[in-house]
Amino acid sequence: MSILIKPIITEKATANSELNNCYTFAVKTKANKVEIKKAVEAAYGVSVEKVRTINVRPDRRTRFTKTGIQHGKTNAVKKAIVQLAEGEMIDLYSNM
Repeated sequence: MSILIKPIITEKATANSELNNCYTFAVKTKANKVEIKKAVEAAYGVSVEKVRTINVRPDRRTRFTKTGIQHGKTNAVKKAIVQLAEGEMIDLYSNM
């Protein structure tokens, strides 16, 4: 069971990785900071200085259709922002 789900590659995350050496990952919702740190170090072979986590709540939507009202929601996600040691980096585009 892997803790890291996928790296998040957006404009904001890419700018943060270039400026501050911080990388963003989607992780399992039950994972804690120590587990995330060990998973990143094992997967990419780097040393992690700091881990920050964000719980993103699900978005709820209501649609009014011909057949009635439909309610839906997206999944809740946990994001981890991982700061690496000085001089280290992760190449996220190498295995695409």
